[in-house]
Amino acid sequence: MSAGHGLLGRRGECELFDQLVTDVRAGKHRLLVLRGEPGVGKTALLDYVAGKALDAAVIRVTGVESEMELTYAGLYQVCGRMLGQLDVLPTPQRDALRVAFGLVDGPAPDHLLVGLAALTLLSEWANRRPLVCLIDDVQWLDEASTKALAFVARRLGAEPIAMVFAELEPDRDQALAGLPELVVTGLDDRDARRLLASAAPGLRDERVRDRILAEARGNPLALLELPVELASSDLAWVGQPTAESSESRSARIERAYLRRVRGLPRQARQFLLLAAVEPLGDAGVVWRAASASGLDEDVGAIAQAAGLIKIGLRISFVHPLARSAVRRSAQPFDLRRAHAALAEATDRRTDPDRRTWHLAAAAVAPDDRLAEELAHCADRAAARGGAASNAAYLRRAAELTAQPIRRAQRAVAAGEAALAAGALDAADELVTDAEMVELDGLHLARLEHLRAQLMFARGRADEAPALLIEAARHFAPLDGALARETYLEALMATEFAGAAGLRGHQGMRWVAEAARSAPANQRPQDAVDLLLDGLSTLFTQGHATAAPTLRRAVDAGRTADAGLISLTSSLVAMELWDATMWQEVLRRHVDGARASGTLSLLPKALDYYASFHVQTGEFATAIALAEEAAALDATIRVSAPYTRIVLAAWHGDPAGTGELSQAAIRDTSADEDHGVLRLTQYAAALLNNGLGRYTSALGAATRVADGTGLAFASWALAEVVEAAARLEQWEVAQAALRQLSERTKASGTPWALGTEARSRALLSRGPDADDLYRTAIDRLAESGMNAHLARAQLVYGEWLRRNNRRADARRQLQPAHDLFMRIRAKGFGERARNELLATGGTTRKRTPDTTLDLTPQESLIASRARDGQTNQEIGAELFISPRTVEWHLGKVFAKLAIDSRRELRDTPLPLVVQNASG
Repeated sequence: MSAGHGLLGRRGECELFDQLVTDVRAGKHRLLVLRGEPGVGKTALLDYVAGKALDAAVIRVTGVESEMELTYAGLYQVCGRMLGQLDVLPTPQRDALRVAFGLVDGPAPDHLLVGLAALTLLSEWANRRPLVCLIDDVQWLDEASTKALAFVARRLGAEPIAMVFAELEPDRDQALAGLPELVVTGLDDRDARRLLASAAPGLRDERVRDRILAEARGNPLALLELPVELASSDLAWVGQPTAESSESRSARIERAYLRRVRGLPRQARQFLLLAAVEPLGDAGVVWRAASASGLDEDVGAIAQAAGLIKIGLRISFVHPLARSAVRRSAQPFDLRRAHAALAEATDRRTDPDRRTWHLAAAAVAPDDRLAEELAHCADRAAARGGAASNAAYLRRAAELTAQPIRRAQRAVAAGEAALAAGALDAADELVTDAEMVELDGLHLARLEHLRAQLMFARGRADEAPALLIEAARHFAPLDGALARETYLEALMATEFAGAAGLRGHQGMRWVAEAARSAPANQRPQDAVDLLLDGLSTLFTQGHATAAPTLRRAVDAGRTADAGLISLTSSLVAMELWDATMWQEVLRRHVDGARASGTLSLLPKALDYYASFHVQTGEFATAIALAEEAAALDATIRVSAPYTRIVLAAWHGDPAGTGELSQAAIRDTSADEDHGVLRLTQYAAALLNNGLGRYTSALGAATRVADGTGLAFASWALAEVVEAAARLEQWEVAQAALRQLSERTKASGTPWALGTEARSRALLSRGPDADDLYRTAIDRLAESGMNAHLARAQLVYGEWLRRNNRRADARRQLQPAHDLFMRIRAKGFGERARNELLATGGTTRKRTPDTTLDLTPQESLIASRARDGQTNQEIGAELFISPRTVEWHLGKVFAKLAIDSRRELRDTPLPLVVQNASG
């Protein structure tokens, strides 16, 4: 298939890979995803790269369909040769990787921590010589490995590492979405004819040749294999119509392999079947199974001579369709016999899970002993962090359980595991299986809870809260703690779903009333109890009654590690306008997740933490944290990027705000009063108040303030007051102020009281207004919410200017203008500029030398380096390698014209250059 520069008809692709190898030799990292149909030549291109990278370390991994349930099997292939270097890893990373690979027992590691460990290990390995990782058939890698490798790819920086992935279309879970890609298409007609001529030199019949070319449509594997099928089928199909055959090319190629398989002796077919169902291609296991099955020693040579497999330390098939053909050629009895032989050949001490899986595949009838073994395998898979494997083992355990009630109970457990793994269809099927038996007690409650969670996960918000309440009622007499936690889930599901989740009921109040019936805790109240009591009181009796309990709840939630509690506590702190508590909850959650490796909720926590810095006017930090969240979000989908939307609004960017808002709504399939819509409407109100578009601001703010929910409804009331006051809609403004005052007085924090004073001042005149504006500024300065302080200074300055107190106005407008310009809040900044000019003052627009500005990543790294953190500590915290940290610091030093960390401590950091909506 080679011609001149490289592969036949692949000059452009070969030049691209030549450059990739050159770049890696020069110390750069490179990523590429090859996508295309089976047989189009992706593997041949990977072969080309391997041949060109002879002076680099080359690692090749191929996904195998039967291996998809083996957690981290693919990642093990990548890192296996490096396991002797595990001591170079920080302890949390080393422990995570050892547990993931089953080398030691321990708590289930978070898959992002495993990915970080792999990144650090590969980076250390690449210090010796450039590294090229070639990962073929990604669609058949186990999910945990795919996520870990995608994480590594997205976090490469200064490492001389190339990662080339090859997969079919479409990517099953979009793990690699957004990475540079190359769609591999078929050969053009001239090159297709040349390849066919080389594959079938004796083919002279023009009709047959044209028929093959039409069927293959440039697919190289089809051009090589269809002549074989042609010879086997005695030209029977030459006269068939060529337009869009009902049989796909993949099916034709597989059929060609199938004919080749069926033409082999029986023992050779048996050997191929053993190789096809052994998930790791372990040649030793296959040969032991072959020997125990009485197969002759030359069967492997016969199978290899047929061009179907390659035999070395591992046995690999020449193409996945060849493996598929072998499996299809076998009868069910043959498959079961092959699995049984492999089970006997697999060491029960070193690989008990693979042995049990083979035994389960060989089973023909329920077997309670084997089902129990599978349940133990599930426990071990869960301990390694393998949610998909855990679900698969539990599902097979359920299928092999004889007693119906016990089978249904295991189906529920398998469904819970499948939901945790994101396999919603499988979870749905398991719920259906469990429903075939009449469960009761705790198992019925778990089934109802699972059904409710599935509804919410599928966006069916009209059903989830009511189902969660029903599950909580069933839990109540059996497990009070589970009942209370499920009631809290119902409240939060309603918070995020909005009123759309409660059609036919009375909204959030109905859920809160139901939650108040939760069984009392006989022990001292914990965060769940306090949050449940406080929120149910809030939505039934109001802020004044609920505030004391909510404050206790947030205080208790500061030390909680559970995701639901941390998330709820942060929302309650926002509702209470408690900046100190809000920051503490978020900081603990972020720091704890990083330190412990419990990272699954980290992107959302980072985004919420970034939102805190928006309110304090620290936009550079907010952008950097949001960037970090977005980078992690490539492997963990997080709905509604709060910070980027609200930052775009602060930046006075209508197009960016609108685009991000629509994307958030689209991604979450939001109904008209979904929680995400509250966020986007709040951002629209903020944007339009900044731009002086008060009619639009009032409409958006009213839609949020008129609803229920935490934080945004309260925050929007202040936007209603400002917009309505500017439009002189005094009744509307006064009504909003009354609602706002009820909430801020219940809170009593400087942020709350400052916001109320600012809002009340907008509706006041004379000395009262002056006093209220001063109070607002004092309170907001005390709160540290500097973005809101600047807004208070702006409206006070506007009021002073209208009252002809120009010198006083300038003293308020100047610091407000300076902050708005520094954080690039263009709308509010332009308002402040116009007012300053009207007072006779002057302004200057910042014209930065962008060569001195830092990117968000550089800003984060520089700030941590100033605090004395080492490269390894910074890398572990930001999920990049120490080498990449050093690379970024080099750029920081160059931009700041300094040479060392010591000088960095004494150098002010310049502005981060990046619009949040960019």
